[in-house]
Amino acid sequence: MAILIVGAGLVGSQIARILAEGGERPVLMDHAPQPEALGEIVELSRVDLIEGDVLRPLSIVEAIRERGITAVIHTAANPLLTLGGQRDPYGAIQLNIMGTVNVLEAARACGLKRVVVSSSNVLNHFLVGGEAGGDTTREEAFPRPSTFYAATKQAVESIGLNYARWNGMQFAAMRYGAVAGPWSGRGGGGPSNIVLSALRQALSGGEAVVPAASLEWVYAKDAAMATVLAVRAPDLKSGVFNATMGRIVSAQEFAAALQAAVPGARYRIETPARTAVALPNMERASDLRLAREVLGYKPAYDMAAAMAEIAAWLRGRAGNA
Repeated sequence: MAILIVGAGLVGSQIARILAEGGERPVLMDHAPQPEALGEIVELSRVDLIEGDVLRPLSIVEAIRERGITAVIHTAANPLLTLGGQRDPYGAIQLNIMGTVNVLEAARACGLKRVVVSSSNVLNHFLVGGEAGGDTTREEAFPRPSTFYAATKQAVESIGLNYARWNGMQFAAMRYGAVAGPWSGRGGGGPSNIVLSALRQALSGGEAVVPAASLEWVYAKDAAMATVLAVRAPDLKSGVFNATMGRIVSAQEFAAALQAAVPGARYRIETPARTAVALPNMERASDLRLAREVLGYKPAYDMAAAMAEIAAWLRGRAGNA
């Protein structure tokens, strides 16, 4: 299988690593490639890194045709995710929705049968409405997303499922939790930057900021593994899968994981400046049964294990600086 990964960042780099370690040679396409950051996650000699943009659909078609691509994994999203969408709704809508449409249309035009895209578990949590109890004759039959970012992800899922329904391809949308993981380049998303910032502060002897909200997380390696399982699955059956740690992490549990990774770490609990949107706490963990049954997905990392590995990575980078 020749796989094109659109978006060579936090999750895309880990997907490339898994594929390369399995003997494949993935192609990574990014609008502004960051080979130095990527090379910290996967050996660059084992992948092909090219420039391309989901808002320039011909660049996707060219990559598919010139590289003999048979499946596409699309991980690109608007900067800072929820916060970015609230600040720049138009940009988020263009990149998340039209970018995904361009990927799907390129796949359709080139006869590809498998497309896997990044969605988000914000669709499991940040919803309003639904007072009509599912009665489709009434205006408020279904809950609706309460942020621009969530609205774009709902659109992405619906459009992708219709491409699958009417164009003979298999489609999967991966509902990641708040992703955290090692990444030294630009981007990475607000949640991961919160974790990286807290660990950097703790490792330097400063006071780390622990997010006040209870959130559902996923380690970047687990998000990547779930995505690889989806692209390799013989039959996707359902097109939407949760990919999280499977539990809600409170501020206190976040702090405990931080102190386990950096003994003696000092912290304060608050909403981090400029990196979060005032949203309600997540109360119920996403159900992983379908991902487990269809994909064989089981998260390998809880928050403590994820934090410990990121802290070790940061220590290693500091030692090599």
